[in-house]
Amino acid sequence: MTSKSSAETNCGFVSLIGPPNAGKSTLLNRLVATKISIVSRKARTTRSCIRGIAIEGKAQIIFVDTPGIFAPKRKFDRAMVSAAWEAAGETDAALLLIDARRGIDCEVEDIVAKLQRVSATRLLALNKIDTVAPPKLLELATALNAKLSFAGTFMISALRGHGLAKLKKDLAAIMPAGPWLYPEDQVSDAPLRQLAAEITREKLFDRLHDELPYAAAVEPAAWQDLPDGSARIEQMIYVERPSHKKIVIGKGGKTIKAIGTAARKDIIEAAGQPVHLFLQVKVRESWTADPERYRKLGLDF
Repeated sequence: MTSKSSAETNCGFVSLIGPPNAGKSTLLNRLVATKISIVSRKARTTRSCIRGIAIEGKAQIIFVDTPGIFAPKRKFDRAMVSAAWEAAGETDAALLLIDARRGIDCEVEDIVAKLQRVSATRLLALNKIDTVAPPKLLELATALNAKLSFAGTFMISALRGHGLAKLKKDLAAIMPAGPWLYPEDQVSDAPLRQLAAEITREKLFDRLHDELPYAAAVEPAAWQDLPDGSARIEQMIYVERPSHKKIVIGKGGKTIKAIGTAARKDIIEAAGQPVHLFLQVKVRESWTADPERYRKLGLDF
């Protein structure tokens, strides 16, 4: 049940696309005013499409955070990039997010060229504007609009919140008429147990940004609500090699304990209840070639 009738509401989908580390997940979290997508210094952290739901006036905006678009080399990479373009083609609007510091490089050129084939309303957002001089921002916006005509261009800082109120208002204005698809207080369609696993993966990469290869995964194993109102959560961390397992565990178990402590704090906030988090590490060689892993991430094998 929603609080408004379909006669007076608007509802639509906006895909957030762009190269890796452009700030899409940070932007999504800001727009829905809570953490639903993990953020990491490690490129290509987002592996599947994540939906975040925001309300602006009478409009419900369903944002789709997509994997970063880059030149894929592996099968798993190709599946992620394909998922991003598929999402862009199925939404009402596609918001291209560009790191203003990075400007236009070959990766951005390729994305802009392919975006011409997307039928959704195309919008441009230059992110991290607080780090670039205004003349350079205007020059970048002009150059990008010369390559592809965007229906709107926004100057924002996802991290600091600059320009997001206007972005949200303008997006609401172009959402098609229709009933809200989610309850007013819902911010994501992702199960809480999956979000908890993603939070742990974020802390894993934060702690081991340089040491741990990209091919590491965290999956929910068990979630039990206890009589005292707390939850017992078990998660499995998968790595590809025994040497990676040693890195994650750390000397005397210090590293995995630190990861668990950091993850537990954010999971408590997301779940709204005390949690007891238990982590295990297992070696699963070539897990990125396992069709079951693709299915769990919502990717095509």
